[in-house]
Amino acid sequence: MDTMSVKGMRFYGYHGVFPEENKLGQKYIVDLELSIDLERSAMTDDLNYTVNYAELHALTKSIVEGPPFKLIEALAGHIASQVLTAYTRINEITVRVTKPNPPFDIQFDGVTVQLRRKRDSDGRIIRA
Repeated sequence: MDTMSVKGMRFYGYHGVFPEENKLGQKYIVDLELSIDLERSAMTDDLNYTVNYAELHALTKSIVEGPPFKLIEALAGHIASQVLTAYTRINEITVRVTKPNPPFDIQFDGVTVQLRRKRDSDGRIIRA
């Protein structure tokens, strides 16, 4: 299987457990890694045989900038399920959501959640 990666997408969202996070919001960074057969698109140079990453970005943006989740785990899971539902060409997805500035009085580069989802032989979305 081939891989397409879309890295470092930055969005502003209102996710979090604390009311201040839901009110003030903050930056989120999302990386997607897609397992997809790219042979036909590579041979034909035809967008119809791949995933349009501009559309993928727009879908991810609508989720991150949409209704808030308490946990970035839930946010990542929703991104994974929506992308797999929208793009049946994708066999597996790895989603990384980074919250670079959690509201804690500690020094670190943020917290990242990574999860993988894939299709089973019946096309259902399952944990990879």
